[in-house]
Amino acid sequence: MAECGRKALSLLEAARSRYESLQISDDVFGESGDDSSDNPFYSTSGDSDSDNYIAEAGEEEQHHHHHHHPKRGDKDCGHSGRSGGGATGGGSGPPGSLTRNQAEEEGWTETLQDVSVPPYKETYGPAQKMPASATALDFFQLFVPDNCIHNMVTQTNMYAKKFQERFGSEEGWCPVTAQEMKAFLGFVISTSVQRCESVLSIWSSGFFSNRSIALKMSQSRFEKILKYFHIVAFRPSQGSNQGLYKIQPFLDSLQQSFSCTFRPSQTQVLHEPLIDEDPVFITTCTERDLRKRKKRKFSLWVRQCTSTGFICQISVHLKEGQGADGLAALKNKPQLHSLVAKQLCQNISGKNTIIFTGPSITSLGLFTEFSKQEIYCCGLLSTRKSDCTGLPQSMLVCSSTPAQRGQSRVMMKGSMSLISWYNKGHFRFLTNAYSPTKEGIIIKRKSGEIPCPLAVEAFAAHLSYICKYDDKYSKYFIFHKPNKTWQQVFWLSISIAINNAYILYKMSDAYAVKRYSRAQFGERLVRELLDLDDCSPTQ
Repeated sequence: MAECGRKALSLLEAARSRYESLQISDDVFGESGDDSSDNPFYSTSGDSDSDNYIAEAGEEEQHHHHHHHPKRGDKDCGHSGRSGGGATGGGSGPPGSLTRNQAEEEGWTETLQDVSVPPYKETYGPAQKMPASATALDFFQLFVPDNCIHNMVTQTNMYAKKFQERFGSEEGWCPVTAQEMKAFLGFVISTSVQRCESVLSIWSSGFFSNRSIALKMSQSRFEKILKYFHIVAFRPSQGSNQGLYKIQPFLDSLQQSFSCTFRPSQTQVLHEPLIDEDPVFITTCTERDLRKRKKRKFSLWVRQCTSTGFICQISVHLKEGQGADGLAALKNKPQLHSLVAKQLCQNISGKNTIIFTGPSITSLGLFTEFSKQEIYCCGLLSTRKSDCTGLPQSMLVCSSTPAQRGQSRVMMKGSMSLISWYNKGHFRFLTNAYSPTKEGIIIKRKSGEIPCPLAVEAFAAHLSYICKYDDKYSKYFIFHKPNKTWQQVFWLSISIAINNAYILYKMSDAYAVKRYSRAQFGERLVRELLDLDDCSPTQ
């Protein structure tokens, strides 16, 4: 037993050394408490978050091997993997892929050369120094300042006036004030702290009642503000962004504040964050429960710093559109996902940033275009979800010869490497950010050290961090469920703002004064928005 403990500890130390060599933080911006010492990147247990993520690339093979667990080691053998002709180029690959002769003519070769990414041209961290006396509200208002709240007040009162002119005045209504608007935000944000779906539970006598804050505003007054709440009361005469016009000015302001307050690290991820539910709910509810819940009418992608979890940029798209720009088309066309990627990366050209991407974004064309902007990439490939145009068929289909665990094949075109790596299934990566001549390892308690190219280790490390970060970010997921799409987007963006506020708090001198955990920070923010008395960070 003692020997097993020593072995596990040595593996943990080896893993820690590995991800520190990749310049990834040791989760110092995660939850305060016991879990802050956990290794966020390498699994020392049987299951791994990175396994779950990269299994997305292997879903094709599930149709042939139903006895496989859907999230463990599923193979991606391409469109012709069953023929066994992949290694010799005997089968047809995904649309747009190249035969052996075509690949040679296009410059793909098995002769490997060392590549390196130039030094990062930015320093990362907060862009301004916050005082040690700064409160949770001070950090939140870096993203939702007073002028933004005053605009909510103005637009809400304008909408209420117009509504009542048309449908008749409402007894007891009076214009909302800035103090009331802050309290309104605080009440809704409290659903993330209390984990209750109905904000009206605050005034109930049930389990989720909260008398300590309910006295700050009557339920009747809250419901009136909720009825008239608006960011943009009326559609502008021109320049409106279709269904997002009611929220677009706030999103623009939020995006500008993200850029002004924080400089991300060199390594960043493009992905869709967990925004639907608390992870605990997802893992415990039944399929019937999930089917009963209304589907979102929008989708949101983010660019997220992998060293801190700070969400640097967001991109919102509606699912309602039926044309070529609608999300229904986006879901089935990887080239349209590349448009999302370009939008998310429009402000990072020329800095030697390294971007990690999932299968729907990864493509040779996009990565080549990014490299001209000094943006380097490392992405997971899927023969079903990725645009495989210009890639050799021989690398995208499975060989008839059984592969050994940890075995890999690599082909290069210029500085771009296409990697096929085997670990209970074939996983493929496209990268120009990591040298194909450098080796890495994946460390597991049960399996020990599994050899792999450095790009595979880097991808697993950074994406595993983001997977684990979803658990932390979800602590600020606002459970209030409005019917209007623009309000759903608004409260989601508020959740992201609180997440970013906490990260800046953890990196400031204020954290040394009172070391609030994520949950405590959320509770303090609610009380400060409600202007309750005991809001000093020194208490």
